[in-house]
Amino acid sequence: MAVWGARMPAVQSAAEVSTAALALVLLAAALGMVAGLKTGGRLAHPARLPALLAFGALGLAACLAVLGACRSLESLLAAGFVFGVAHGVVDVAANAAAVRCQDAHGRPIMAGLHAAYSLGALAGAVLAAITAHSSHTVLFAAVGAGAAAAASAATRLTRTLASPEPEPVHHPVASVRDRRESLSRPRLWLLGALAAATLLGEGAAADWASVHLHDLGATAATSAAAYAAYSAAMATGRLAGDRLTARFGAVAVVRTGAALAALGLTAGLAGATITFALLGWAAFGLGLSVTIPSLITAAGTGGPGAVATVAVTGYVGLLTGPALIGALATLITLPHALLLPALLAVAVAALAPKALEKPTP
Repeated sequence: MAVWGARMPAVQSAAEVSTAALALVLLAAALGMVAGLKTGGRLAHPARLPALLAFGALGLAACLAVLGACRSLESLLAAGFVFGVAHGVVDVAANAAAVRCQDAHGRPIMAGLHAAYSLGALAGAVLAAITAHSSHTVLFAAVGAGAAAAASAATRLTRTLASPEPEPVHHPVASVRDRRESLSRPRLWLLGALAAATLLGEGAAADWASVHLHDLGATAATSAAAYAAYSAAMATGRLAGDRLTARFGAVAVVRTGAALAALGLTAGLAGATITFALLGWAAFGLGLSVTIPSLITAAGTGGPGAVATVAVTGYVGLLTGPALIGALATLITLPHALLLPALLAVAVAALAPKALEKPTP
C-alpha cells in the first residue's frame, strides 16, 4: 500500500491521466475496498480464514504488479477496483485472525500486530523513496512478487487458524466464544463511530500534516518529515501498546492516548512554529496508536462480521476526513480545520469506557 501511494505521480504520468481522473481511480479503489470488507466479513468463518488470507494477499500482490503496467484510465479503474477488493478481504481476514490468535495467546498482542502494518508502511515508503528514479513498473512487479512469495510461504502456518476453538480458559483476554453475546448492536455502532473518528485523524495526518508544515515555512524535506514523525511515533506506541494494555487495561490506555493526541495536536497547531508542529504530529500519532487495535479487539467479540462492520465504518472516516478538512480550510484556516481531529480525539477519550469496558452481567 505504501509503495502504491508513494509512486502515485509516476502512475499518473505513465497513464497520462489528469488529477481528476486519478481521483476517480482512488475512488474505484476505495469502493472496491468497501466491497472487499463486506465480502470478507460474510466469508470470514475460521475455517475459511487460511484461504481468505492466501488468496487475498496473492490478489493484492498481483493487482499491484498489474497497476504498474496500466497505461490507460480504463485499465487503472479496473485494476484499482480489484486492488481495493483484495485489500478489504485481507484487512478483515487478518484482523479476524488476529483476534483468534490473541484469544489463543491469552494476552494482548493486537497492538503489536498493527505495529507490523505501520512498520511495513514505513519500509514501503523508504523503498519507494530510494527507487524514486527507477521504473515504477519494475518496482511494483518486484514488490508484488515478494508479497506473493511471503503469502505462499505463510500458507502452512495460517492453516492452524482453521482448527476448532479450544475450551474456554480464564485469562485477561477472554475467548471469543465466551464474549460474543456481550456485543450489543449499539455498542457495535459505537465502536464503529470511534474507529471513524480515529481514522479521520489518521487520514488528516497522511494528507495534511505536510501541508501544515509547508504553510509554516518549512522546506519540502521538513514538511515530509511531519508524516514520518507521526508514523514513527505510531509504530513506537503500538510496539509498547500490548504491554501497556496488559498492565493498565484497554480503557485506561485508550483514554490516556486519546487525551495525549488531542493535547499534542492542539499544542502543535497553537504553537505556530515548525518545532511545535513536528512535536504535535508526533504526539498525535503516539496517542492514537493503540486505539484501533483496541477497537478491533472489542469488535472481535462479535465475530468477523462485527470486525468488518467496524472496519467499514472506520474507513468512512479515513476516506472522507481529508476532504472534509480541506473543505473546512477553505471556510476558515487550515490550523483551525485541523482542530477537528483533536476534538474527535477528545470524544474518543470520553466514550472509550462505554465502548471498551465489559458489560456487567
